[in-house]
Amino acid sequence: MKLLRSLLLLLPLFAAYDVQAAKIAVTDLAYAERVSGYFHFVDYHNKSSERASHSERERDSFESSSASSRSSYSGRSQTDYTEVESSYSYIEYGELRKFVGDIKGEILKNGGFQLTQAKPYTAKGSEKIYDIISRIKKGAYPGADYVLFGTVSELDFRDEVNPIIGTDTLSNTFSLSLVAEFSLINTRTYEVKAAFSATGEGQDVRVVTGGSRVVPSRGKVVSEVSKSLGIDVARQINEQLGGGESYPNPNPANGNTMQEGEVMHFSQ
Repeated sequence: MKLLRSLLLLLPLFAAYDVQAAKIAVTDLAYAERVSGYFHFVDYHNKSSERASHSERERDSFESSSASSRSSYSGRSQTDYTEVESSYSYIEYGELRKFVGDIKGEILKNGGFQLTQAKPYTAKGSEKIYDIISRIKKGAYPGADYVLFGTVSELDFRDEVNPIIGTDTLSNTFSLSLVAEFSLINTRTYEVKAAFSATGEGQDVRVVTGGSRVVPSRGKVVSEVSKSLGIDVARQINEQLGGGESYPNPNPANGNTMQEGEVMHFSQ
């Protein structure tokens, strides 16, 4: 009886030990941006050559006198002119490394996951940055049970000046809004466990008087965007996965899965 009682007391400890929080790696936010431009090139060269000669002869004596003179001139000129103008456009791929710190912090606050460190994506920017399955297979997220893969779909800066009614002052608002798409992917089965869009916003408002010039605090705005984005991401993960509890290490299961080489586009 005493032995049975002791085993019953130890069962909660064994249960807590067996069910450990799953490990998650958070990627930097991938983006694709169209870059456009225009160039106008003018090349002008002028080449010229000149040649001149002059000869003179003079003779003087008591009996006769004579004089002669001769001169010549020749020249040549060549002009080369080239003018080219054109426009160009290409897609630039990369990662934003400024906005994931607060995402990790909010995930840790909720206690649902442990965090593992992802390897940064260092390959030359190309569409392959979206092939998250290939990156998982190449060992970019060692020890992770899940990868939270995020891509930027909208990044909007605004600098607005508006009059304050009833005064001779102006209100200068500098704001930034970031929208990103996220997928939480099982590293063993490539099953998409959660998918959602999250938003981060921040602004800096200054009052302008007497024609003065103000410089907005970009650091403050970026910080607010990062914090609000992190809160929104953690909230939606909890909503889709059940909220609050520790998620056990995943086992292979059927579900919505991604295939290797499948490209997920959330921008442009």
